[in-house]
Amino acid sequence: MIELAVPDMSCGHCRATVTAAIRASQPGAGVEIDTDARRVRVSGAEDAAALVAALAAAGYPASVAAKG
Repeated sequence: MIELAVPDMSCGHCRATVTAAIRASQPGAGVEIDTDARRVRVSGAEDAAALVAALAAAGYPASVAAKG
């Protein structure tokens, strides 16, 4: 499971765009979004850098979230 922080994600449109970008990059990945916490959990994906790049290309800069 990869958890990403997406600070600019705040609404339903953001949620849809982020989900589409992740699924385009990693087809078949499971996506769980917490808009309030501005976090995305992606299961079934192994390349965090590819996810971060896909989100940046979609206009949503992201980073791998710190655990803990």
